[in-house]
Amino acid sequence: MKVLVLMAATEGDWDSATAEQRQEVMDAHTAFHKAVAERATMLAGEALAESPAARTLRHVDGEPVVTEGPYAETAEQIGGFYLVEAESLDLVVELCRLLPSSYAVEVRPVIAIEGYDDTRDWE
Repeated sequence: MKVLVLMAATEGDWDSATAEQRQEVMDAHTAFHKAVAERATMLAGEALAESPAARTLRHVDGEPVVTEGPYAETAEQIGGFYLVEAESLDLVVELCRLLPSSYAVEVRPVIAIEGYDDTRDWE
């Protein structure tokens, strides 16, 4: 099963972190990567720019409207993601315990949509 791992944290924490705190975060990600390599498959993962760089598209009165900033106005923002393939959701939740404790981590199964061909070539 494919599982999306969304990581949220308070923006600005990285900028104000000490070198030691940054190393702890990086060590946690390294431990997560190693554990996934041993017990599952990493399909993708990226860090994201902070929320001011985001653009949100909504339809208002049938017209697309783009606003600057994130989907939701909250202290915590999505800062990165992993896409993992594993035997179960419980396994991915277990692996996510290795991620930095300062993160709120959402673990959500990817679903197949009937009639949608997932063998597409994005290139």
